[in-house]
Amino acid sequence: MKYDSRKSPVIQLFASEATPGVLLMLAALAALVISNSLLAPTYASFLDLPIKVQLGTFSIAKPLFLWVNDGLMAVFFFLVGLEIKREILEGHLSSMDRAALPLIAACGGIVIPALVFVGINLNSPDTVHGWAIPAATDIAFALGILALMGRGVPVTLKIFLLAVAIIDDLAAIVIIAAFYTDGVSLAALSIAAIGWLALLVLNRAGVIRITPYVLVGVVMWAAVLKSGVHATLAGVLVALMVPIRASDGTSPLKVTEHDLHPWVAFL
Repeated sequence: MKYDSRKSPVIQLFASEATPGVLLMLAALAALVISNSLLAPTYASFLDLPIKVQLGTFSIAKPLFLWVNDGLMAVFFFLVGLEIKREILEGHLSSMDRAALPLIAACGGIVIPALVFVGINLNSPDTVHGWAIPAATDIAFALGILALMGRGVPVTLKIFLLAVAIIDDLAAIVIIAAFYTDGVSLAALSIAAIGWLALLVLNRAGVIRITPYVLVGVVMWAAVLKSGVHATLAGVLVALMVPIRASDGTSPLKVTEHDLHPWVAFL
């Protein structure tokens, strides 16, 4: 009998939409258990493992967990940005009527938790300044929970949650930059802005290969990181410049989204 690799349990496991959500929950559970066990010091040392990348006189030195937070999460936000752009131009958010609900929900998700936090901590000067903490949505966990339901989740619900979460998180980045970041580097932000303008030029010039966008995006990411603003912002800004339609009818955005999705889902 001929073996069909498509029916392999391993292939079917990785093809399942629920698998990334299951892995995320298992990883979170494992982290909780290890953090409260005798292995906690070893785990903390692993997360604090210093990693340095240097190119000439330019260098980025961060512990491992910040490479995840600022690096891998930027790739995650790049993918989410691609999906949101596609939905705004061609999908479920293509009209103001459709986009209004997630926008209003995101505003409520920012303001209401912040007000509740302030109300609870009003008489505690040491903690009331943390009002921005509940304003952000943990988009990775939100999508992970949806992924557990597999194909049973309506596409409109997923897009709604994506839009709410990304608006919420971008607003939180702005709030943190405005109220909690000491000494934002305007020089680094200027470099990031020049990078974004370069991406705009590439888009308008009809460049459809993704490589130039990625290369400029890496420079933008490094500049945003050095500015003191959360580097995930760069992922969204780069995604907005990837062309959705080429002159030959292909979609660089959709191809990139399709190719990147499994890497993001399992990393």
